[in-house]
Amino acid sequence: MEKVIILLGPTGVGKTAASIFLAKALNTEIISSDSMQIYRHMDIGTAKPSRDERLAVRHHMIDVAEPWEAYSTGEYIKQVQPVMDALFDKGKIPIIAGGTGLYIKAMTRGIFTGPSADWELRNELLVKEEEEPGSLFAYLKTLDPSAAGTIMPADTRRIIRALEVCVKSKSTISGMRRALTRPLPYEFIKIGITRDRKELYQMIEARVDEMVEHGLVEEVKKVLELIRASGLPDSRADELSSMQAIGYKEIALHLSGEISFDEAIGLVKQRTRNYAKRQFTWFRKEEGIRWVDVTGTYNADEIFRKVRELIPAC
Repeated sequence: MEKVIILLGPTGVGKTAASIFLAKALNTEIISSDSMQIYRHMDIGTAKPSRDERLAVRHHMIDVAEPWEAYSTGEYIKQVQPVMDALFDKGKIPIIAGGTGLYIKAMTRGIFTGPSADWELRNELLVKEEEEPGSLFAYLKTLDPSAAGTIMPADTRRIIRALEVCVKSKSTISGMRRALTRPLPYEFIKIGITRDRKELYQMIEARVDEMVEHGLVEEVKKVLELIRASGLPDSRADELSSMQAIGYKEIALHLSGEISFDEAIGLVKQRTRNYAKRQFTWFRKEEGIRWVDVTGTYNADEIFRKVRELIPAC
């Protein structure tokens, strides 16, 4: 069975630089598993590999969709498998690098491909929820109690998606997951990078400050302008997956005058820390991860060497 290396871990832990060292050592290429790096024009806020890094090692699954386009996990799997197969044909071992747990789960344990987004239906459901708060969750409990048991009552986006599947497919999202879930047919070598949380949080805050210095606010302005130019109404922009990205959502609130600049940056830091915490929780549920603790290590070459020790001869 063909082997695939997955280099995972929370945001800001040091995956990108280590993956480049690893790809060079193995003479191979990198496939991003970051659900926000798929979007074009969103470079600074998603911490995409730099131009020089992408020239040094070829990267895949970056810049494959526009910010105003819908993009699902199912679409990612459809696109990523041919990339892997092409690398196998060249005698290369793919390196998956990123922190989107759902993408990694879809590859290693499978995921169903549900019906495409129905924006008219979603808008109707949103209106209903605004008129009767809590009504959508109650409705979901009657249609798909199993799915309702896995979704927080305040998670409107996931509730609407579950209802959308029920209405459009005449089935339930929980039933489709059980019936249609299939992993990709490869042997996955999963290496996780971790470090002391206090240290990681300090690194996250410093990285947010760097993003601002490098033009994050200007980038968000540009993305919002491109979304408007696409013809999508402003009222729909908030629903886009791309605009759920940490950094873009908060800066957009600042640009609309809803919060101050300092409040926006504070929220970006807080939500990024919270996201890292959720990633730790998610990855603890993923089986077979070989963890390497890089606490106190900031040099990418040193992190790579620690990672390389955990990978069987390839």
